This record gives sequence, structure tokens and C-alpha cells, in this order.
Amino acid sequence: MNFTTRPEITGTFGVATSTHWIASAVGMKILEEGGNAFDAAAAMGFALHVVEPHLNGPLGDLPLMIRPAGADAPLMICGQGTAPAGATIEHYKSEGLTLIPGSGLLATVVPGAFGAWMLMLRDHGRLPLRSVLEPAIYYARTGHPVLPRVVDTIDGLAEFFRDEWPTSYATWLPGGATPVPGALFTNPALADTWDRLLAEAEAVEGRAAQIEAAKRAFYEGFIAEAIDSYLREACVMDAAGGRRKGVLTGQDMAGWKATYDETLSVDYHGWTVWKGGPWSQGPSMLQSLMTLAGLDLQAMDLNGAEFVHTVTEVMKLSFADREAYYGDPLHSDIPIEKLLSEEYAALRRGQIGDEASHEQRPGPVAGREDWADAFVARAGQNLASGPGVGAGEPTMAHLTERRGDTVHIDVIDKWGNMVSATPSGGWLQSSPVVPGLGMPLNSRAQMFWLDEGLPTSLAPGRRPRTTLSPSMAATNGVDLAFGTPGGDQQDQWQLIYLLRLIHGGLNLQEGIDAPLFHTGHLQSSFYPRATRPGHLMLEPAFGDAVIGDLRGRGHDIELAEPWTVGRLTAASRDRSGMLKAAATPRLMQAYAVGR
Repeated sequence: MNFTTRPEITGTFGVATSTHWIASAVGMKILEEGGNAFDAAAAMGFALHVVEPHLNGPLGDLPLMIRPAGADAPLMICGQGTAPAGATIEHYKSEGLTLIPGSGLLATVVPGAFGAWMLMLRDHGRLPLRSVLEPAIYYARTGHPVLPRVVDTIDGLAEFFRDEWPTSYATWLPGGATPVPGALFTNPALADTWDRLLAEAEAVEGRAAQIEAAKRAFYEGFIAEAIDSYLREACVMDAAGGRRKGVLTGQDMAGWKATYDETLSVDYHGWTVWKGGPWSQGPSMLQSLMTLAGLDLQAMDLNGAEFVHTVTEVMKLSFADREAYYGDPLHSDIPIEKLLSEEYAALRRGQIGDEASHEQRPGPVAGREDWADAFVARAGQNLASGPGVGAGEPTMAHLTERRGDTVHIDVIDKWGNMVSATPSGGWLQSSPVVPGLGMPLNSRAQMFWLDEGLPTSLAPGRRPRTTLSPSMAATNGVDLAFGTPGGDQQDQWQLIYLLRLIHGGLNLQEGIDAPLFHTGHLQSSFYPRATRPGHLMLEPAFGDAVIGDLRGRGHDIELAEPWTVGRLTAASRDRSGMLKAAATPRLMQAYAVGR
């Protein structure tokens, strides 16, 4: 076995892995108390709101992939909220916008994460809601050692918060002082919110009834009322440099609910791989696998230039299709069957050359030429103006402290229940805190376009095409749950990871520790929606020879700092009941726990 930065965790009772050690420990606590993977994952999610508030929050969004023990395939629970009734292209353009800002109140859709957690808990959990929420309440009330990255995010926006978002100033700089890294940090308003929600839920009898009461308190009761009341008057600075009011209402929240969604899958070298639908970017990874299936990756050095070049060029094609053709399938006729077909993969395979492509090349789809043409026309343009204050860009390409990001959770229990979840949104740097709640709104609407006729055009009731993309896979009696934060990088890093497990025979931790890469060639899903043609970021562990070879092929190389690309976690279970888990050492936050 190769040296790894930490052991691959093994056991039979349960494994929990996430992007923060406290959340992983909370997950194990819930399993020890008799909870299952669904209870544990939810408790981890609520804890992550507290300890990683720059990466996710209670008013964010959530794709939640679950596989109950014995199920033939996983399901997705869609916690991606929809655009409000007032979110029309006409209204946004009347506000002087050509692009939806990455921060501020017009960037908000209905907050979906809470509803997704509650749907999963009601139908699949075992423990009472109080058991799930108590760890988050504890850390919000009594404090947690605040991460240096949280402090840096707050400190960098201190003046902006003070001058423009006073509710955020009061929450994140209590007493007017920036928190000290490692010191205990509290969010008493958030603890109060959850305490009140529990009190209202527990006023009724029965576990399922209490969860339903909690949903009502959130989407129709005091939380929705606080959001509605605030947004009626609030007019705040956003990333486009103007003060604008939001359009989300309590009525929008009351009319939304989380739903079950079928997953998509492909078979690749004896594995079945499942992803979310085209309202996520998940199918891009499936497209990449279909294209790669006809190439001899087994013969390649998985840390060599040929592998990096081939995978990068395939991802460029898949992400061009993502940008041209993906969107909410409830509102547009997405040609997903064609995009995942063997014939289409063969066509795309023929477009891979020896040199790095610097073009955006969506594939041909009959009847969708206007979608492809619109993408190619806008790609590469300077789409936004304005200072971009507080917008953040959810990638983890560097240790750039003020950028937003996401978190990830994988849990498997002794019965074989599995969860892979990628909570995000509601970042402290992207929207002001709602008074009295201790939580900011999300900014997922920035993924819509203000151009008519596209599957990603802004429209009331439509889901934005999110980047959030948990994964599951299976082969020969082994089930795998995995994922990562990272915005547009999620289905790049996950693809690379899975290919190394399949073709390299690496264990979960070896695969995570291997050097990573990604491309910024694609059109960013985040304001200001830039492209970087030919871009390729590499960790220096690939070595000078590989990096030089790739530069010679025409890749625009950006060298990352060591150990800064990717935030993968993973967990698996085999037929014997052996559980395994791993977490990235990068950024020194993630941890896997198990026994």
C-alpha cells in the first residue's frame, strides 16, 4: 500500500465523513445513539451550518442522494428551491441588470435545504427531530472553535458589513470585533431559531407529525414570516454595485416543497454510477464516463500527461453540453437521453485531439441549435460590471480565504443505508443575515440567465441549474458514496477520483491523496460567469516533466499551491458488511470517522 496522509477508516458499525471534523464526530454520535445514516447525515448538515457558515447555511440548497438498505438504486431528494413568482427577466432588467448578481437579495431562490432534510428524516429516519438538531444548537449556543477561513472571510468584509449589511455585522462581528481564529464563536440567534422551531414542533404528538410541524414553522410559520417581513423593506448592496430589493415572499416559501427525483446512471468498466438529473451538473460526469469508455485509460499512467490531457479534453466537451443543454426538466425538454447515448459519446470521442482545445464546443443536438449558439455567443464575453463585493465564487482552487464554497457529507450505517449530500448556499458573505434568525439567504439564482428561450433562463417556479452534485457507484457487491465541494469543479474532481479507483485499484484514501487537476475552460456557473479558454490547474505533485508536457500540448497551465485542489470525501460498504471511509487532507478540515 502507498503512503497516505491518514488511514483509510474501516469498521462494521458505521462510518461518517465530511468537510469538518466536528460534523463527522456528530454523525458518529447519532449512530451511537441508535440513529441510522439518514439521522446522522441530517445532524451533520445542521452542524455544518454552524461550523462552516462561509460554506453553507440553513437557508441554502441541497441535493440529497440516498440509498436505503436493499434498494436497487439510489434516489435523489431535491432540496433545490425555485425562483420566486416575482423573479422575471423583465423585472431584473428593469433593475438595470444584464446578469444576476452573485450576492444580495435578487440572487435568492426559495431555500430548499431544510425541506430536503425534513423529507428524508420523516420517511427514512429513526430518531426524534430534537436529537438531530441538538448538536447544532449546542455549538451555536455555547460556541465552536472558529476556523481561520471563517475569520478571514468576516474580516475581509467587516467594513462592507458595517456600512451595507448591518445585520451581518451584528452576527459575524459581535461587539464590533472580528472573531479570533480558534476562539469559541457563537450564533445565539440561530440557536434561538432552532429552539423555537423545536418548541413548536413538539407541541404535537408523534415523530412524523413533529417533523411536519417543523416544516410548517419554516415554510409557513415564523421563519417564513421573518424572511417575508425583512424582504418587504430591505434594499441592500449587491455584487453588481447597486442597492436593490429582493422578490422572495412568504407565499413563495409556502408554495414549495422538497421532492423525490429519479437518478440517472451509466455503466462503466463493470461499475454503475449514479448522478442527479439535468437540474444539477451531475450528468456531465456521466457524459464524460461514456466518452472515456471507448479509450484505453487502463494503459495510461494515472498521474501522467496523457491521462490528464485526455480527461481534461473530455471534460471540456461535457461541460460545454452542460452549459448549452442542461436545465430544469420540469420546464424545458432536456435532451438527456441523447447526451448519454453511446452514439453521442462516440461522436464526442472523435473530437478529442492531441492539442488542448481553446474553443467552446457543445455537441450537435437537432432542434436545440439555438441553445448551443446562445452559449457559444456569450462564452468569453465580459458579462458583468460592478465591484463584485461579497459575491464570492464557490471554488477551492486556492486557499483564497474570502471565496465561498460548499460542504459534503457521506454516511453509511451498519444496516447498509447510505447518504451522499452536498449542502451549499446561504453563505455569510453572499447575503445579509435575516433579522432575528441568525442566518443569511442563498444566492443560487445567479445561475440563471437574463436571456429568453434557454433552459436556464430566469423564470418563476424554475430550478436553477445547480453545481451541487453528490455521487454513488457500485460494482461487484461494493457500494460507494462520494462527493466534494467545489462549484464547477465538483464533477471534475469526482470523475478523476472514480477513474483512479477503477483503473488504478487505489483504496479510498489513496485515491483522495493523489494529485488533482481541473480546468476553468468552461463557463463559470457563478457571477461574473467567466471562461478561461485552455486553462488547466495542476497540483505541483504531478512533477515538472508532466507539467512541461501538458504545457507543450497547449494547455494554459496554472500551478496551484501544494495540497490545495479538491475536497473529496468517500465511504463504501461491501457484501461482508465491511465499511470504509476517507477524507481529504487538503485545507485541514475534513475528517472520516468510523468503527
